[in-house]
Amino acid sequence: MLSTTKTRALVGLDVEAGSVAATEVASNGDSAVTRFGMAPLDAGTFSEGEVSDPDALGESLKELFSRNKLSKTVRVGLASQRVAVRTLRLPLIEDKGELETAIRFQAQDHIPMPLEQAVMDWQVVGHATGENGERQVDVVAVAARRDMLGGLMRALGRAGLRLVGIDLSAFGMIRALSDESSAPVEPGDYVDAPGYGPPAYEQGIARRLGGEGSATASAPEAMRAKLYCNLGDVTNLAVARGSTCLFTRVSPFGMEGMAQKLAERRQLSLEHAREWLVHVGLSSPVEGIDGDDETVKAARDSLAEGGARLVDELRLSLEYYAAQEGAIPIESIVACGPGTTIPGLMQRLQRDLGQRFEVGRPRGLAHLDDATSARLILSFGLALGE
Repeated sequence: MLSTTKTRALVGLDVEAGSVAATEVASNGDSAVTRFGMAPLDAGTFSEGEVSDPDALGESLKELFSRNKLSKTVRVGLASQRVAVRTLRLPLIEDKGELETAIRFQAQDHIPMPLEQAVMDWQVVGHATGENGERQVDVVAVAARRDMLGGLMRALGRAGLRLVGIDLSAFGMIRALSDESSAPVEPGDYVDAPGYGPPAYEQGIARRLGGEGSATASAPEAMRAKLYCNLGDVTNLAVARGSTCLFTRVSPFGMEGMAQKLAERRQLSLEHAREWLVHVGLSSPVEGIDGDDETVKAARDSLAEGGARLVDELRLSLEYYAAQEGAIPIESIVACGPGTTIPGLMQRLQRDLGQRFEVGRPRGLAHLDDATSARLILSFGLALGE
């Protein structure tokens, strides 16, 4: 007997300001990484989640897929402030067509863009019972402006790729990490930079977010959520219970902003600035770090300033989420992405936020070095989507 099950290879594609990452996953009952590749992007090709130069991106993708012999069937992730994600609660409607009509009607009051100018998709994520016993359904609706997708489609076409889906990068992050065991960040491995001490710690934040010592810290596991945070060119956040996304937010500030600051201060290329940030980190005194003293100091300053801004961004997002009606307490923060490879940065964030951090790495990428695994997490999760 011959099996009729066919192996299907799909590539998840994640584009950032400085690079593009692609992970091919083959599915035949199980899912396994079969190939992967990364390539740098020239400055100005991609910025804040959107394609600025479709032709340049298309040529980079074409060379990347050819060099690594990747499948040309792709799913692409979006991480932009011009993508809206909203959770809607509606009366249970069995007919899919009627449900979609109801979703689109209600979405007009919640999606901050004219729906005729947007591409919208939705997915049922749960069911509930109303006060009077009526059956209800929870739906996550995602909308993106059509004009922001045009450059992306042009780049994919130039590269000869076959698009089978556009997904939120945050959803890929959750898929990659929600069933994984994450390594806790050990406290203490952090050196204060002179003049850039941590912002004043707000004693109430851990209590409001359900952290250690809070009134909700003892809430049952099923009633707790995790915050997933990808520290890349932008900071991509998602709150999820299990594999169900409850909240997402993209902050335009991330590791690229730190690299740009250093590049300007020391007249470096962005590529070299990124390398200096990893080399210097936040865990060793600058006096013992090899390299030009002025560049080492400038890298430390950029990291200290950038770390303080990341703390502010994360605190803002956490407090905004906590203020939502019915917000589920957050038990921990799972961090991933290139920022997690910078020595001492996770300890800085953990200390100043007063929230437990873990570093997430999927088992499917365990055979790769840490820097490669960190960069591929989003593309890996995108390739896992149904």
